[in-house]
Amino acid sequence: MTTIAAGAVGFAAGLLVLAGCATTSPVSSPDASPPSPRPSMPVPLRPAPTQETPAPAPQLKPMADDQCGAQPLQYLVGKPRTDIPVPLDPSMRRVVCSTCVVTQEYRADRQTITFNSDTGLITSVKCG
Repeated sequence: MTTIAAGAVGFAAGLLVLAGCATTSPVSSPDASPPSPRPSMPVPLRPAPTQETPAPAPQLKPMADDQCGAQPLQYLVGKPRTDIPVPLDPSMRRVVCSTCVVTQEYRADRQTITFNSDTGLITSVKCG
């Protein structure tokens, strides 16, 4: 086979591959009805409502109130933050402002005293 013949065969094969990839639109006749519109997303089917009784709410274990000793410090609410007494164990208390970024882990044994960053007045004393 010559180089020209091999090139022609390669060209013809390439055309056949491209022709196979081409899309053709169906020819519609003037009396053909337009295709019905299809929803773009399937509509989920909802199960029929049942008359079952709702499950009871889970029973939570009651936590021991005031595990951190915040109750005796409630007198501080409304007072300036300078009235906060020095704790015996500073690792068990944190004092934060109302706009401060704080970690969100809950420690039941730690006191959290929050004060208003504008006024300096204590707004809450709680465990956590």
